[in-house]
Amino acid sequence: MTRYGMLIDVAKCNACYNCVSACKDEFWDNDYPPYSRAQPKFGQNWVRVDRRERGHFPYITVAYMPVMCQMCRDPPCLKAARDGAVYVREDGIVMIDPEKSRGQRQIVDACPYGVIYWNEELQIPQKCTFCAHLLDQGRKQPRCVDACPTGAMVFGDLDDPDSELSRMIRSLSSGQPYRGEETKVLYSGKPEAYEPKPGVGPSVLYLNLHRMTKLFIAGSVVLRESDDLVEGASVRLEAGGREIAATTTDAFGQFHFDGLEPGKYTVRVEYPGHRQLSVDVEARESTYLGYLFLEKRGAPATQQRLIQ
Repeated sequence: MTRYGMLIDVAKCNACYNCVSACKDEFWDNDYPPYSRAQPKFGQNWVRVDRRERGHFPYITVAYMPVMCQMCRDPPCLKAARDGAVYVREDGIVMIDPEKSRGQRQIVDACPYGVIYWNEELQIPQKCTFCAHLLDQGRKQPRCVDACPTGAMVFGDLDDPDSELSRMIRSLSSGQPYRGEETKVLYSGKPEAYEPKPGVGPSVLYLNLHRMTKLFIAGSVVLRESDDLVEGASVRLEAGGREIAATTTDAFGQFHFDGLEPGKYTVRVEYPGHRQLSVDVEARESTYLGYLFLEKRGAPATQQRLIQ
């Protein structure tokens, strides 16, 4: 049996807002009985794009994440509704009946993801339907997915083991990257739910969600004797005396560790012909360590400066 779902890669969303525009184009001023009533021009985004800035000047990262109805297997909005105003189709799409739901504002309040909106004029709750009216006409995917130019949104059948979405999730869950057959782009990361709620079971999963929810520690490595930025320096990140990540500096001398929880860390930097450098970091938020200067072996030791 079909169960529609979606995988969204935060790393590939560039905030073009094509998904938002396509949704508005499809639903604004358009009734699709019995699926939905028209979406208002203002005040509702059935797919919205959340923004998260991390870090401080001069090192800041910005990530964007499309958020719509998560199509929960056990939706809280269904439990809050009366008279069958919310129902789950056989294909897993959660629907709000535009007639039965009139006056039931508690349906809006029941959504743990804040993706159900109240239409004041019609006095009904409204949300994303995965473009169910188009899928029932034979379309393969919702308008938002059609409009995405970067392949950040992948739609398919979660219950069909041979669907590309299922194969993609299996590959990524096992730690293997996946190149999309339709999108032709490479995906990596672990599929996970956005703000998972016990027992809810969302059918929308995300890749690289850490860009919205976790911390980073970054820095730039410089040679003291020449003030040159160092490419290829070995950088290790430790927590509790154990190495948890390792990388090398890029052409700009930069390193970046992501997906971290608040806590105490040690950054160790090594480069041939130079003393090892260790920096202790207590990260309460995303942290840029500034310039880390490496001393040549045999040169007089100087006090380490962190320029942020």
